[in-house]
Amino acid sequence: MTAPVLSRIEIFPIKSLDGLVLDQAELLPSGALKGDRQYAILDAQGRFVNGKATPLVHRLRTTFSADLTTVTLQVQDTNQRETFALLPHRTELEAWLSNFFQQSVTVTENTNTGFPDDLNAPGPTLISTATLATVASWFPELTIAEMRRRFRTNLEIDHTPPFWEEQLYGEPDCDVVFEIGQARFAGVNPCQRCIVPTRDSQDGTSTPTFQQEFVRNRAAVLPDWAPRSRFNHFYKLALNSRALMDGQAVRIQVGDPLTCQ
Repeated sequence: MTAPVLSRIEIFPIKSLDGLVLDQAELLPSGALKGDRQYAILDAQGRFVNGKATPLVHRLRTTFSADLTTVTLQVQDTNQRETFALLPHRTELEAWLSNFFQQSVTVTENTNTGFPDDLNAPGPTLISTATLATVASWFPELTIAEMRRRFRTNLEIDHTPPFWEEQLYGEPDCDVVFEIGQARFAGVNPCQRCIVPTRDSQDGTSTPTFQQEFVRNRAAVLPDWAPRSRFNHFYKLALNSRALMDGQAVRIQVGDPLTCQ
């Protein structure tokens, strides 16, 4: 079989909103992907406004300028479409979002680490194309593109069997080191999922029995190379990683090989 290769890069500039597909990306000295979860929407109590908190998030379509200085927002299935500056002031964007969510919100920024979901593994998340295709096959009404939108993974690898990426983490406190191009990573753990993947990514409606069907199939096909000790339940998918940086930024690009040490 052809060696694993990086086939897709996607960052999510505003946490919980639509992603931006790239041909190449920069890993910052902190280990974060530049531009990924760089911004976050907060409510009046400083909590994230995300898909866990409100299904309204799913109805927002976002596109970004190449330099991430502007964002265009559109409400799904409407003509409501406006473009806002992300730098240096975001008051107009915050006013529009406050009106949409019917609560006061602010947009905050972290250009160093972004706002990762897993603080113990703040590097990019990774999954294989074959894994996404297999999970999509469990739900005949859903496509692989919809699975990508639901699971929101940064890096996708090709030329592997399904769930090959589960070779990239070990037992607790036993990280697996791998490289993508010139970048080094430690695979930390399988990613625990929330309510978001159970919903339609475009309108937020629930897919009946999604979690139950996912868990049943996931347990049935867990590969021999996946440490069972990491599965206190089977609602987990994709790899959480930590980038191993030497204080310098490094770039990765589509086509880079993935090799294990």
